Amino acid sequence: MIKLELSDDVAQRAKKIRLLIFDVDGVLTDGRLYFDDNGVESKAFHSRDGHGIKMLHGSGVELAIITGRQSDTVKYRMQNLGITLVHQGQSDKRLAYKALLEQLNLAPEEVAFMGDDVVDLPVMTQVGLAIATADAHPFVLEHCHWVTAKNGGAGAAREACEMLLNAQGKLDAMLQSYIAPNGNQR
Repeated sequence: MIKLELSDDVAQRAKKIRLLIFDVDGVLTDGRLYFDDNGVESKAFHSRDGHGIKMLHGSGVELAIITGRQSDTVKYRMQNLGITLVHQGQSDKRLAYKALLEQLNLAPEEVAFMGDDVVDLPVMTQVGLAIATADAHPFVLEHCHWVTAKNGGAGAAREACEMLLNAQGKLDAMLQSYIAPNGNQR
């Protein structure tokens, strides 16, 4: 049995989450941007983050992306992960957040947002559970409910997904399915 130490407040908030929204740069990646000589951008995503995202989605929690940048790499990776709620090029992330609330008929307390920089705060301060990466900007760390032990792009998203699964009482059974006969082949 995996036991994650959570404050009562964070555990109660996490139990209510039906949608987890991720920023991309600095959360699903390490925040560095790579450009080739032709200006084509590339990013590195951690495979374990991806599997955590698939596990959380498989549990019934919706997933979305709200990012300020526009990238074909992000579009491809999100398709690969099965995330269809993708909002790129959002200079004001609150607009996409409000659209998601309406589209999914959710209340703010049913939403978590995972960010790392001050541009994420306008949404992070409105959701039921604000999650920051370990290497987030200090001002973001002051205004979140929970901080991962890992940095962005290095397992932080997996950690957040497993925290939510654990708080909702789904993590142990999900992990056990991998060692059961005919185990989960995600």
